[in-house]
Amino acid sequence: MSDWLREAADGSLTLTLHIQPGAKKPGFAGLHGEAMKIRLAAPPVDGKANAALCAFLADFCKVPKSAVTLISGETSRAKRVRVEGGSAEMISRLREMA
Repeated sequence: MSDWLREAADGSLTLTLHIQPGAKKPGFAGLHGEAMKIRLAAPPVDGKANAALCAFLADFCKVPKSAVTLISGETSRAKRVRVEGGSAEMISRLREMA
């Protein structure tokens, strides 16, 4: 598994991300060092980008929003996110983004 995507023994995933808020078009933008770069349309104010990130990942991974948790990086572009309920299909889809 790549450095940005780690699977825990309980089946959850930890994603190391680099966020670009205020982008015109949201989506995956390839690797940024050892992190996956994600563009978000939301501005980086009042937690809007963090909420947009969790919603984007929940939608992409096909899990409820409550299954996506911001572990670290609340006020930084460098973030770590935990996704519960990882499936083989979801891991495969995430790997394709690299």
